[in-house]
Parts: sequence; structure tokens; C-alpha cells
Amino acid sequence: MLLKADKNKSRQKRHLRVRNHISGTAARPRLNVFRSLSNVYAQVIDDINGVTLVAASSKDKGFENYGGNVEAAKAVGTAIAKLALEKGITEVVFDRGGYIYHGRVAALAEAAREAGLKF
Repeated sequence: MLLKADKNKSRQKRHLRVRNHISGTAARPRLNVFRSLSNVYAQVIDDINGVTLVAASSKDKGFENYGGNVEAAKAVGTAIAKLALEKGITEVVFDRGGYIYHGRVAALAEAAREAGLKF
């Protein structure tokens, strides 16, 4: 009997493999992306101290549109970059969370770059 692979378990394995090589510091924190079916979330994390420095999502106040599409990801990318720059964070390490760099993940990253984050 063939069983269908669990996509989320496969993604979590990929994420753990990537996290063995990527770590956020106070000087260069990690920009983590999580996407669900209906929303997009982004966090800037200092892994050494175990602290989330900045967070933005499509569920935040002031976000009226549907959160599960590319336009929402662009808005979240712009918001996370704006909040990070206000805190004095200019350079980050991008953590795609085990997702393919395509669609919503790529749109969030490009919007963050255009808004001033360097990675």
C-alpha cells in the first residue's frame, strides 16, 4: 500500500536541515517566513538570545485584504522591513522556512528588499 507523503513533515525536515546552517545574531538576525493557507507571517529573530525582535503578519490590525495571496505577502514584507528599520536592523539572514523560494515567499522577500532590508 502506498502512502502519500505528508507535505508539512517534509517541509519541517527541510527547515531543520537549513536551520543547522542558518542562525540569527544580534548584529544580523534571522528573517523567518511562515505561510498558512489563509495568512502569511514574518518574524525577525535573534537566535542567540532567543528573542523575537520584530513581527508582522497578514492578521495584524490595519490589514483589510485576504491574507493568503501574493499581494498580502508583499504587504507583510514591506511591513516587516519598515518595523525592522525603525528598530535599527538593516541586515538580516533570510530563512524561507523550508518552503520553495517561489510565490508568496519570494514576494515577501522582494518586498522586504525593496523596502530597505539587506540580505
